[in-house]
Amino acid sequence: MYSIGNKLKVSLFGKSHNECIGCIIEGLPRGMEIDFDNIREQMALRKPSMGIGTARKEDDVVIFEEGVVEGKVSSNSVLLKIMNRNTDSSSYSQFNTKPRPGHADLPALMKFKDFDVAGGAQFSGRMTAPLVAAGAIARQCLESYGIQIAAYTKQIHCVKDDGKHSFDKIQGSCMFRTRAIDDAFDRLMGDTIEDAAKEGDSVGGIVGCMVIGLPIGFGGIWFDALDVSIAKAMFSIPGAKGVEFGEGFGLAYMKGSQSNDQYCIKNGFVSASTNNMGGVCGGMSDGMPLTFNVAFKPTPSISKLQNTVNLDTMTDDVLEIRGRHDPCIVPRAVAVVEAMTALTILDQKMSFELDQ
Repeated sequence: MYSIGNKLKVSLFGKSHNECIGCIIEGLPRGMEIDFDNIREQMALRKPSMGIGTARKEDDVVIFEEGVVEGKVSSNSVLLKIMNRNTDSSSYSQFNTKPRPGHADLPALMKFKDFDVAGGAQFSGRMTAPLVAAGAIARQCLESYGIQIAAYTKQIHCVKDDGKHSFDKIQGSCMFRTRAIDDAFDRLMGDTIEDAAKEGDSVGGIVGCMVIGLPIGFGGIWFDALDVSIAKAMFSIPGAKGVEFGEGFGLAYMKGSQSNDQYCIKNGFVSASTNNMGGVCGGMSDGMPLTFNVAFKPTPSISKLQNTVNLDTMTDDVLEIRGRHDPCIVPRAVAVVEAMTALTILDQKMSFELDQ
């Protein structure tokens, strides 16, 4: 199993083409009521959308094996699983000797004895399904404290949304198949994904996320800092290649007089005139909305001919990938970003609340 978290610990198990995948959640408040309809809604947002996602369709019914009785958390550990019912490993055998560029095949084959690449194994995006279920539970807990999370598709390939959006506007992204902010961007981004798919290619993009309701001083420091912990969680999502908070890399082009979020009193509370830092200073919340972006690479499985090597003959070779793959993972990744954010924020609350 693979684990993340401190007081709220999530341990992931299974592989993409195993009988099932799942996770163990440790540390949820006993007696907490679980909204199963909400979990189903979040799982649906992770599913591929018509025309821009993989042809692999899974029911993704979340089964609670342990730790939930009559709709409430009954023990320190909650075990949930999701069955893999629509697997097809027939097209994967060649990748055991001819690793796919951009995938984990090569390092995994070298690191693990008898590694089987079927479905991407434990490195597959399929593994994020139980994380979305766990994240949905964490969000329900956070919302009882007035902490809310929303994410959206900020960019697909060259189609970029540079707008500064309100939390309510971001929440509305669930209405669109690409998780874009509005209908216009949804059409442009959808067309871009469909065009790449027709060419046998793929595209990447950026997910933007916002968290509201965090009090000033929320979070740990140094290696347990709020932004450090979120960055770790984001980089655990398959395909994630970059994370920035607030203006991020854009801060390198500013002077201190431009980048500093200068303080003011607004409605009787300390606030700031800008939010270039993304709501984090010293690794803790400064009371402004927590904002960050996550960059995702283009899906490495493409049908175009690619160069690789043959590990049996140790010669150069070519590779043609067939099967069911997403031309872009970004729209589906939005739900995963929200889930991993929720798990991290709840863990931070449980771990460092006494320090506040």
